Parts: sequence; structure tokens; C-alpha cells
Amino acid sequence: MKRLLPLTLVFLIAAIASANTAVEPGPRDAAWLKRHEGFVAEARHGGIDVLFLGDSITDFWRDTNPERGGKIIWDREFAPLKAANFGISGDRTQHVLWRLRNGEADGYQPKVVVLMIGTNNTGLERDVTTPHNTPPEVIEGVTAVVNELRARFPEAKILFLAIFPRGEKDAPQRTQVAEVNRSLAKLHDGRHVFFLDIGDRFLDAEGNIPKDVMPDLLHPSAKGYEIWADAIREPLKQLLQ
Repeated sequence: MKRLLPLTLVFLIAAIASANTAVEPGPRDAAWLKRHEGFVAEARHGGIDVLFLGDSITDFWRDTNPERGGKIIWDREFAPLKAANFGISGDRTQHVLWRLRNGEADGYQPKVVVLMIGTNNTGLERDVTTPHNTPPEVIEGVTAVVNELRARFPEAKILFLAIFPRGEKDAPQRTQVAEVNRSLAKLHDGRHVFFLDIGDRFLDAEGNIPKDVMPDLLHPSAKGYEIWADAIREPLKQLLQ
């Protein structure tokens, strides 16, 4: 006769199996922690009116390559606004949550936070089989980041960008991103959270991402960063007033 597991253990196993990694704050490797510590020091120094927060797409605003990165555009558009870039390549929602809870939100109160996170929670792990997260899990993870920002910076306005389109037009990940964005749009309240979807600006008339805008169909080129800057210039100006 088979021995049955205790009911509490069954529930525990089920809970672990169904845990959403997108809302479980956690750090990454040593190099990542070093970058985090640099942001903590920058936060303690203060003087940040605009905080850009996200993954590699935000991180590469600091890329100095005139064709590939956004540094020239950043220096022209955002540095004069006392902006700080707390983007780290490869981050997912759980990593941003951990960063905010471990010093990156201490010592200053920005007027505006420009947030885009979640693309690295979509798609598949390296085994090309296991999903990073399901769309509902990604939505929960991004929502947790927005809520964390609201708690940490209660007076700030959040310019909350939809996840940018990625991949080929008919790729499953493109569909997943679109599904996530439709739900995230509901977080817009017009007072503290301002959802803005600029994804169409990166697409041609057929819905494809031109290679001169995103060479790898994920990360903007300098041209892509110009598109981004143009799209948020006026909304950011209004939120800073």
C-alpha cells in the first residue's frame, strides 16, 4: 500500500512548485553586487530628480558608442535634468525589487521615476524549454516593482513605460510582451502612475523592428535611443512641472 504524504507537506510542495520567482527579491553575482553598491553610493549622495530604472535597455543609455549606445543622447536630454541611471543589464523584476529594498531607494526623493522592466522575465531559460515566467507572473512582478516605488517614493510620479517590442513580428515572445503590456496599462492612474506605450515607434508599417533601430531586435541603437528620447521628452517635462 502506498504511503500518503502528510497534507501539510503536500500543500508546501504545491506552494513551492507554484511560487512566482518574479516577485521573490534576490541578488545576482559578485559583479552585479558591485554595480548595485555603486548605485547605493550614488543614492546616498542625493541630488537625483529623475531616476531611470530597469535592465539592459536602460543600462545602455550609458554606452558611449555613437552608433550603438545612448550616452550622447543621455548627456543632451537627461543629464541636465539631474537624472540618474540605475539600469543593470540582465535584470528581472525580482532583482530590481531586491535593489530597491537594499539601499538604492535610500537618501533621496526623485520627482520622476522612468521605469521599464520585465522583458527578461519573458521568454525561455537557457534550456529553451522552461519559461522564465508566465505572463500573469510577469504582470505580478512588474506590478510589485511599481508598488515598491510608490511606497519608497510616495511623492514621485512614475513614468511607467510598456515593455518594448522584441523579436520577429510573429515570435511567441512578442505576443507575450503584448499580453503583459495590455494588463500593465491598467496600473495607470493619472496621478502617480503614468503608463506610456511607445512600442509602435520602434516598428515599421508591417510591424517589424527595423535593424537600424534595434540591431538584435531587442536593444536600441543610437537611432532607437533617439526615438525613445523624442517619445518621452514632453511627458517627462510635464511630470517635472
